Parts: sequence; structure tokens; C-alpha cells
Amino acid sequence: MTDKVVVSAPESVWGLAAPLLEGPVWVERDAALWFVDIKSHKIHRYDPATGDKQSWDAPAQVGFALPCASGGFVAGLQTGLARFDPADGSFTPLVDPEPGLPGNRLNDGTVDPQGRLWFGTMDDGESDATGTIYRLAADGSCVPSTPKVSITNGPAVSPDGKTIYHVDTLGAVVYACDIAADGTLANPREFVRIAEGEGFPDGPCVDSEGFVWVSLYAGSEVRRYSPAGELVETVSFPVDAITKIAFGGPDLKTVFATTANKHLSAEDKAARPTSGDLFSFRVTVPGLPGTMIRVGA
Repeated sequence: MTDKVVVSAPESVWGLAAPLLEGPVWVERDAALWFVDIKSHKIHRYDPATGDKQSWDAPAQVGFALPCASGGFVAGLQTGLARFDPADGSFTPLVDPEPGLPGNRLNDGTVDPQGRLWFGTMDDGESDATGTIYRLAADGSCVPSTPKVSITNGPAVSPDGKTIYHVDTLGAVVYACDIAADGTLANPREFVRIAEGEGFPDGPCVDSEGFVWVSLYAGSEVRRYSPAGELVETVSFPVDAITKIAFGGPDLKTVFATTANKHLSAEDKAARPTSGDLFSFRVTVPGLPGTMIRVGA
């Protein structure tokens, strides 16, 4: 195990200057990074080997697009989960987990080693405690699994599939829970708390050593924590809002980071012109191989 793993500084690789990039995921079947721009209703694909860039319009705010073993993706829209087919750009509704909460939207998601989709919801106004983490069950229903907060982020899952990490962004806390074989969560506990003035925890990601990477919104950095919750390394960015990272490339040692600029004034955007871009940097410890959705979709 090596504590210091970052070997290059973050650099912008796609100058999108977007309001709110989120949800990066490396899809091994087409060797590309997929991610979204929530506020612009866009899904993006970036091929680092060729530099090819593609974009699709979504019918609503979109928090994530995660690959399915059966082909295509499941997208998390403000209106609920939908199947997304990049071949024709179509979206087919699956299920709305919160039909009685039209002010909520889906925000972030991940797939565990068993092929189960986990995703969070949040108050689009970023104030009311109406968001929670759901698990998509085999019957296609959405099982609420965590207490309600205003802004959920993550979740992320440990390499052995036994621990899930989820974020209360406004509360500045990353929580850990045990995952039972049936997907039930137990033993919730505080994993990391971000000190006041250091930013807000956004999307988490786990590497192959089980270390948890936490992106900081309004914090200008990404932090790497040991499984015991000890801070072991930080990565500084030239922008202040990093929303999430993903490991990719053929060796899973290229880290891609999504960022945002929706909170910045025109003057701040001019001073930080790469805010809202897609970034990348290199590390020595790889991420985890991608997992596709095999349950419920």
C-alpha cells in the first residue's frame, strides 16, 4: 500500500465551462468516459485515446448515466429512472421513485459488485431535507435506504461490496454503512466530516485499495482517505468546485474529474476560466473495474 499516489496535476481535457458536470463513469466496453451536465440536460462521452467527444440531449435534468449489462444505460432524470440508448438518443421511462416530490431530482449513482444500482435524490432547491439513497430492487421498485437530507451524493461501494459510502453534502459528512447480502443497510456511522470553511463533500469514489476519494465543492480539491477515515493525500485544482472523480483508461490509473461553475459570478468565471471543465490526472494506484447494472433494469 502506498499513501502518496498522485503523479500529475489536474489538467482540463474538455473545455465545457458547464454549469454542473457530474456522474463520471468509465465504461470499459467502449473504452470511454461518460458523464452528465445536470443543468444543461446533457449526457457526454469522452474517448481519451482519440479525443473524440459526443453529446446527447436529455429530456430533463440528468444526474447520472450508468451502463447496463443488457446494453445501453440507465439514466437518473428529474422525472425518475429511464433507459437511455445512445444509438438513437432515446429515453424510455422505468420508474419514478418519488412521484409525490416534484421538487426533487435524481443526483448521483453507482453500481455495486452484485450489479445493483444505488442512487440518490435531492431537493432541487438545495434546502429541504427530502433526499435519500435508493436501491433498485430486482422487481424494479426503488427501496429507500438512508435517512433524509437535502443533498445526497454518492454512493460509492468498497471493493468487497460490504461497505457503502454516502454523503450529506450540506451536513458536510460522509457516512459508511454495512451492506447485507440482500442489500439492506446496517450500522450507519460517520466516516469523514469536512471542517467548516474547507468546502462541502460531493461525489465519493473508491480505488482498488479501498481508499475513499472525496471531491470538495467550494473546496478546490479532492481528498483521499484510508478505509479508517484518515486523510492521506490531497489533490489541488485550479477551480473551486469539484463534483466527482472516476478512474479510467486501460490501466484504470487516469482519474477524470467533473467540475461546476453554476455558483460563480461572471467575474469569477473570467478569473477561473476552466471552471465547469472535465479534468484528468494520473495516479499509481488504479481504480476498480467497472460494474454494469444487472438487477432490476
